[in-house]
Amino acid sequence: MLAMSGITKKFPGVTALSDVNFSVGSGEVVALVGENGAGKSTLIKILAGIHRPDSGSVNLHGKSVSIHSPGYAAQLGIGIIHQELEVIDTLDAAGNIFLGREPTWAGRLRLIDRRRIYAEARTLLARVGLNVAPDIPLRFFSTAQKQLVEIARALSQNAQLLIMDEPTSSLTLTETERLMQLVSELRSSGVSVIYISHRLDEVIRIADRVVVLRDGKNAGELSREESTHDRMVQLMVGRSLDAFYAGPASSERRVCLELKRLRTARYPATEVSLSIHAGEILGLAGLIGAGRSELAQAVFGVDAVRGGSVCLDGEPIAVRSPRDAIRRGIYLVPEDRRASGLLTAMTVRENITLADLSRFSVSGWIRRAEESRAAAESCASLKIKAPSVETVAFNLSGGNQQKVVLAKWLLLKPRVILFDEPTRGIDVGAKAEIYHLMRRLAAQGVAILMISSDMEEILGNSDRVAVMHEGRITGVLNAADCTQEAIMKLAVA
Repeated sequence: MLAMSGITKKFPGVTALSDVNFSVGSGEVVALVGENGAGKSTLIKILAGIHRPDSGSVNLHGKSVSIHSPGYAAQLGIGIIHQELEVIDTLDAAGNIFLGREPTWAGRLRLIDRRRIYAEARTLLARVGLNVAPDIPLRFFSTAQKQLVEIARALSQNAQLLIMDEPTSSLTLTETERLMQLVSELRSSGVSVIYISHRLDEVIRIADRVVVLRDGKNAGELSREESTHDRMVQLMVGRSLDAFYAGPASSERRVCLELKRLRTARYPATEVSLSIHAGEILGLAGLIGAGRSELAQAVFGVDAVRGGSVCLDGEPIAVRSPRDAIRRGIYLVPEDRRASGLLTAMTVRENITLADLSRFSVSGWIRRAEESRAAAESCASLKIKAPSVETVAFNLSGGNQQKVVLAKWLLLKPRVILFDEPTRGIDVGAKAEIYHLMRRLAAQGVAILMISSDMEEILGNSDRVAVMHEGRITGVLNAADCTQEAIMKLAVA
């Protein structure tokens, strides 16, 4: 169905793709894997009409095509679910699904047929397992729910080639399972799927074939029978990853952060009591809408606390804003790094030093040389891949953007770090680095709350696991008692 040959694409200071070949058959699911910066997103953006290749050819159904715009890609039957959310928060779910393709009434005025839009949107939302009214604005949706709306939009286009870029990065087991079924249904109906994911267990389960990119070049191709975790990792990073997870290892210590009967804006009538020990990684699991992100935002001062108290090292503290939290050494790595963790129009240097500018300024004047040195040291320490510290953050891959967010807080002296989906959209090599970084921070006595929808991540890194359901803690499990079944039982309690 699709054949891309000799694709090369260069950007200022970097060659994103070099002579890449890629193909997909009719009704075939091909996984495209590689580390962040390997060129996956650039390749699919060429297919989506966002970028034009510098050289190479694209053939669709045996005919050469030049995909000059996203609109033309849609006309060719190519649909795409981007890794970074492409939704409009002020529109409702139905409006996002049919944006630019709204059905209209017959007649000269071409008025939008809202009844039809809502009826079709309701069916599509149910198909992806999202049971919400289609007239609710997306600003009231969680990141995971917005991702499901994006999937519903792609399905509404009846595309013959569907590109899924990290479609499950914010989804829990239940939603992921439904997506796996959808992919199987699409394959059975003759739709071709390009599936991009850093969750290699999903790739093993769903892909007919795996194509691996490394440093903008073809690194290898694996058949379904050859696609094992170790083989993919070896092709992706050029080496095996020993000790992928870095824990659990710590023993229980003093309580560092304690929440006493805390009530959040999302669940104002429900109380949460929870403690995190110094040197501990406490995993926080639960389904979409359980209130995990809202809890972290309340502790960090983004959302107002509706009741209860927050204690740090045994003393009650008032956190009315993120500034209060930062002064206390409490930091949040948010779920949506581009919307809440970075200023993407600013440079790597400016983002890394942003939270501690007083350290790099005298009488209001920033000392750029010292600021650049600190940013460069952070980049080296966290292995941030960027041409220089003056690179604009928007131009970095998702994994490197996440590392910049981490570098910003590590310049300070953290006592508590709240990680909300810390490896969302991050490749396997960067994941291992972040897991080891979290364990090093814990070894230094930092208390860590890790919110994650990735069950392997929760089980592999947590010293204890707390589970939330509809705003309340339904149980706390020690590492020895943690199983997928035990967590899911508490998540649906």
